[in-house]
Amino acid sequence: MFGKDVHGRQTTVHGNSVSFMAFKFEKLEVWRESVELSSAVHNVTLSFPKDELYVLTSQIKRAADSVSLNIAEGSTGQTNAEFRRFLSFAIRSGIEVIGCIYLAKKRNLINEDDFNFILLVNR
Repeated sequence: MFGKDVHGRQTTVHGNSVSFMAFKFEKLEVWRESVELSSAVHNVTLSFPKDELYVLTSQIKRAADSVSLNIAEGSTGQTNAEFRRFLSFAIRSGIEVIGCIYLAKKRNLINEDDFNFILLVNR
């Protein structure tokens, strides 16, 4: 039997178990990589000083999260043109992350290894 869950995902009932069909974005490698970027940024910003909490920390985390969120939002129920528009937002957010890590490096908030790792994950 097929149906939809509360999030609009296609479901299939097999006896007593229910399986969910993935959202389109969950199948995209670029989305999975963007989630890794967000996680890497979060982990690096944990060591940022408290006086950066509402400045660079907030900015870089919002930009990193925005990459995966724009991919997800654009992939669901949109035309290809609309999806491309959201992908362009995701690209711009990724570029913003790069700008932020350069600022963090200049302010001595991020070491060379973390800087290079975020650059690599964001490519």
